Amino acid sequence: MAKKAKANSDSYLRMYSQMAKIRAFEDRANQLYLDAKMPGLTHMYSGQEAVAVGICEALKVTDKITSTHRGHGHCVAKGAELKEMFCELLGKEEGYCRGKGGSMHIADQSNGNLGANAIVGGSMGIATGSALRAKLNGEDDVTVCFFGDGATAQGLMYEVMNMAALWKLPVIYACENNGYSEYTATDEIAAGNILDRARAFGIEAHQVDGQDVLAVNKLAIDLVDRARKGKGPFFIELLTYRYHGHHVGDISRSYYRPKEEEDHWKKNKDPIKILGDWLISEKISSSDDLKKIIKEIETQAENAVQYALNAKYPDEAEVDMHVYLEKAL
Repeated sequence: MAKKAKANSDSYLRMYSQMAKIRAFEDRANQLYLDAKMPGLTHMYSGQEAVAVGICEALKVTDKITSTHRGHGHCVAKGAELKEMFCELLGKEEGYCRGKGGSMHIADQSNGNLGANAIVGGSMGIATGSALRAKLNGEDDVTVCFFGDGATAQGLMYEVMNMAALWKLPVIYACENNGYSEYTATDEIAAGNILDRARAFGIEAHQVDGQDVLAVNKLAIDLVDRARKGKGPFFIELLTYRYHGHHVGDISRSYYRPKEEEDHWKKNKDPIKILGDWLISEKISSSDDLKKIIKEIETQAENAVQYALNAKYPDEAEVDMHVYLEKAL
């Protein structure tokens, strides 16, 4: 195990850095909201970093993902730059969508991110269509569809899984089960076993600890490889937890989620700490080296915030740009 760990040390350290980068981004996005510097609401991904990073580490740049309203982590994990992301959140011209998408509609086509989606389960059709495009065109890319446990109540999920199973599409449905659908516990809205919903269509389905990035990545590597070879589709239920409320304004949560529960996950199941402890135990890195990584990322994130705060807003002449073909860049 030690020899294998050393051989993959670059990948492990990259996953650690990516998770730390997501956490740093979300901490500052939350503060921008609290300081009334960011328009609208946003949904924090803190606590779920191992899901996005473990899966996206198994993907090529040309592979595609679709995201959710809680999509910052997916965006960073697929290669997005923090400056452009903060610019997008603040409505600035240099944002990924020139400031017009905001938190819930970030898209980064250059890295294969087909976009976040404010509609619960809304990206399922897009992801399945992307996989169909790949198969029809003879292309070898795989599409991963991220969605939450609450989206399993959407009828679209069953329509697209039926199509994907019939046509053996290269798509992986990744259900991030963080225990809550907005303010309601998952077991109060989802009857039966979530995995059985995929298995009903003959889709191979797996459950994995969504706080263990190594376990997520190991499973993702296998499923992505098999999907690329025409063996898809696949379904993953990733057991995870969001540290914040449903959105940044959901501050007092005790009426639906006990603080003791939150404290337990943060103390005992933090994905960054779990991987960090493992890296130290395997002598891949030291505590001091990991602290240095965190410090560098914190500085990078802070610089990105300041850059975005000082960046330009789009010109008002752009109001109908990308609405009509002749106005497109």
